[in-house]
Amino acid sequence: MYTPIEPLALALALVLAGCSPAPAPVDTSTGTDDASADASGTVEPAAADDGDVAAPQLQAAMRELWHGHIVHARDYALAMHAGNEADAAAASDAVVENARQISRAVAGFYGDAAGDRMLTLLGGHWGAVKAMTDGRTAGDDVAAARAMDDLTANAGQIASFLAGANPNWPEDTLKGMLLAHGAHHSQQVNLILADDTAGEAAEWTAMQSHMDMIADALAAGIARQFPDKAS
Repeated sequence: MYTPIEPLALALALVLAGCSPAPAPVDTSTGTDDASADASGTVEPAAADDGDVAAPQLQAAMRELWHGHIVHARDYALAMHAGNEADAAAASDAVVENARQISRAVAGFYGDAAGDRMLTLLGGHWGAVKAMTDGRTAGDDVAAARAMDDLTANAGQIASFLAGANPNWPEDTLKGMLLAHGAHHSQQVNLILADDTAGEAAEWTAMQSHMDMIADALAAGIARQFPDKAS
């Protein structure tokens, strides 16, 4: 079973040397973006080489934190397919708790208002993933399609928010990565529901690698923004 990173360890890794929060970013995302993409159509930056990581402790903490999201979301899809409502509820609660951990990490650098906004946006992401999973499990194509539209819009909103917080995070790059992440969620659910164990295993490996890529990009941006405080 996945064990989330301990709060104290996370605080030490992300709020190093008493890092003072930067001013909270101004949220400029007031609507949805029209652009969309999938995993095959997204150009993504290469992951950092292990020997050339500016802040290895921060990178490791970010990977651990963001992996929690996909682990619990996968658990939810598996439980829904199995018809296990108790396990599905527990997995959903774990996704929400993981979002709170991520949001507290954001607040450590950018202030409480930014942390609250991050939690709202992550809530929107999970709400869309959950609705997509529920819709496909029930055979409700309309609900599933509406959820995918929400997931696409949410990717643009998260990208806009993060780009406003850190100039080292280009909005278009972040949006592309988040759209690809949403495509991984979608494909994984399809494979689970189709009982394609081998296909889902391959998708899970790709999804974890992609999650590392997102975590590494975020860690690298923080390390550049706070070079004296990230290690």
